Amino acid sequence: MYAPSVVDPSIPLVDLHRHLEGSIRISTIIDLVNKFNIPYPARDFSGIKPYVQVMKTQPGVMAFISKIELATKVLANLEACRRVAYECVADAADEGIDYLEVRFSPVFMAQPHSLEPDGIVEAVVDGIQAGEKDFGVRTNIIGIISRTYGPDLARLELDALLTQKSSIKAVDLAGDEQNFPGELFVEHYNRVVSAGLQVTIHAGESVGSKSIWQALNQLHAQRIGHAVRAIEDPSLMDYMQIHQIAIESNITSNIQTGTVNNYSEHPLKAFLEKGLLVTINSDDPGTSGITLRQEYEQGSILAGLNADMVLQVQKNGLEAAFLPESEKKAIQINKRLVYQK
Repeated sequence: MYAPSVVDPSIPLVDLHRHLEGSIRISTIIDLVNKFNIPYPARDFSGIKPYVQVMKTQPGVMAFISKIELATKVLANLEACRRVAYECVADAADEGIDYLEVRFSPVFMAQPHSLEPDGIVEAVVDGIQAGEKDFGVRTNIIGIISRTYGPDLARLELDALLTQKSSIKAVDLAGDEQNFPGELFVEHYNRVVSAGLQVTIHAGESVGSKSIWQALNQLHAQRIGHAVRAIEDPSLMDYMQIHQIAIESNITSNIQTGTVNNYSEHPLKAFLEKGLLVTINSDDPGTSGITLRQEYEQGSILAGLNADMVLQVQKNGLEAAFLPESEKKAIQINKRLVYQK
């Protein structure tokens, strides 16, 4: 166990890559299973946990996602969607997070009970905004286009997200990177940019550096989720350093999906040594059984980071946030004032 002091209390604690669907509390799953009488592998905490939380390395990203998919089967109505969104912000507050970006796929959440994606977007936005107000955690929302369902359904998903355009900060592309390459979604991200939204893309997780290049060159990516395979391409590393393309790194989930063999082989340290704008995030804290603080206090150390590197990556979180400079400064000033008290 590592001392909590590895997280500098005077610097904002930021999570830029947290999936709503991978953050559902087991206690909420139990409650909703019973409320809606949903067929489920188990109905108590110890029974449900192995089905929705990773207990050992999975054989790939999609196997990891299957656990998240089971968790979403409890989202039987829009109020359940609103509830888990609200609780996601509450849990971030409990972790001491100062700024949060939550992402979700309305089609992924809609599938189990054939809900309307438009309604899910509205419910999630309402839940997150209520949580932000009640718990005081500055929160931005990122919509996800789920590549797994193909480009046609992705158009409908983007339509749903744009019904709440004023409340959504950015749009991500997530899901089956191996079988649904970014080239299928160029039209979609031209629309995203035209709508005035920012862009982050899951890339370089299941596929090599070509996926990252494509996201940068054709999908207008400003940040890259995971990007572990960037380490294989020195020219890409140079490009990302020069242009300060932020990397949303997720240490534990990369190991749990088998994307990286172990902590010592994670490229996080190499990214920092190269001067890349890399951040530490939780990804799916409920599915992985972690908190953001644990990623700092344990994961970062196991990945080989020294104290200066941990400090730098914590600073990078706010620097890479989808926020105007004025808000970044306000969050930093507020954090220092709280710390001085």
